[in-house]
Amino acid sequence: MHIYVFGSVCRGEIDHGSDVDLIALVSEFDSRFDPSIYSIYSYTRLKGLWQEGNPFAWHLAIESKMVFSSDGNDFIKNLGKPSRYNSTKLDCLKFYNLFLTAASSIISGCSSAVFELSTIFLAIRNFATCYSLGQLGYHDFSRYSAQRLGDDSLSLPKDCFSILERCRILSTRGAGPMINADEISIAVSNINTIRQWMEILLSKGML
Repeated sequence: MHIYVFGSVCRGEIDHGSDVDLIALVSEFDSRFDPSIYSIYSYTRLKGLWQEGNPFAWHLAIESKMVFSSDGNDFIKNLGKPSRYNSTKLDCLKFYNLFLTAASSIISGCSSAVFELSTIFLAIRNFATCYSLGQLGYHDFSRYSAQRLGDDSLSLPKDCFSILERCRILSTRGAGPMINADEISIAVSNINTIRQWMEILLSKGML
């Protein structure tokens, strides 16, 4: 058994909205681990992610810190560098389609706007992370990845990005102030800007 911490705590990007991301590596089912607290992976599955060059493998290889090892070895460190990431377009399209589905639901007048805005924030962040890793040659796994792409960054009003971020925290952790109708309107009014940003990056030849 091996346990690692990863994410914002390892990057030093701690704020009031941060949590502690934990991953447990096990050989088989282990009832001691609550899946609502830990990401639980088998050793075989993690090796597969390394061979695929999966962004999560790169995330762990670059940022994770071991906090427990049952055999004294650092399993992730011993895996070495993941394979080259070659699925940029496929993954960006996946998160673009996730964004479109959530945006369509909001525009159609769904009753779960906060959840759908949370999904949009997830799509934005993961789209930008995949783009930075595959297209720009560096990694950015933070929640602010879309704002750190240089000339390719997503330009949103500060209050809009903050609202989307709050929707994500509220939906995943149940923490923070409720989102009111005016804030939902601000976020919804910027949906077209987000769509255009994704489409511009998807249209770039190298992607």
